[in-house]
Amino acid sequence: MTAEIHAETDGRCPDTADLHLLARWDALQSGFRRLTDQLLADVEARSGLAPSSFQALWFLMTTPERSAPMYRLAGTLGFTTAGTTKVADRLTEAGLIERRPCREDRRVTLAVLTERGLQVAMTAALTLADALRERVVGPLGGAERFDALAAAVTAVDPEPPSRPPCGG
Repeated sequence: MTAEIHAETDGRCPDTADLHLLARWDALQSGFRRLTDQLLADVEARSGLAPSSFQALWFLMTTPERSAPMYRLAGTLGFTTAGTTKVADRLTEAGLIERRPCREDRRVTLAVLTERGLQVAMTAALTLADALRERVVGPLGGAERFDALAAAVTAVDPEPPSRPPCGG
C-alpha cells in the first residue's frame, strides 16, 4: 500500500447514529451490487452476453459515433488494459466491435460498435429494461419512485454520466 493508514479517532467510537448510518450505507452499497449482478445475469441468461461484454456494448452504444478509445472502455469496465483487451478480443471475434486507429492520434485505438454489435446491444438493452421493470420498478411501486431513486443517486454521484443515450 502506498497510502498511509490513519487510526487516530480522538478517543471517539461510533455512536448509535453513526452505526445506523453505516448500516444503511452497507445495505445500499451491497444491495446495489447484488441487484446489478442479478440484472446482468438476467441479460446474460437471455442474450448470452457476459456482463462485461454487455457493459462494453452498452457504453459504445451510448457514446457519440458509437466508438471510444480503448482506455475509456477500460475505465468504464474498471478493468486493466489486459482485461479490457480480452473483452475486446471476444467482441471482435464475435463481430460486435472493430478496432480502428484514431484519426486524430494514431497512437490511440478506438473500439467501434459494428452494425451487428448495435443490434445485439439493443436487444440486450431491451432485456435489461424488462428486468429493471420486473426487479426494480415494480417492487418500488412504479416509475415515479424509480425516477426518484435515480435522481437521488445522481445527486450524490461524483461523476454523473454526461453522455446522451444512443449517441444522440
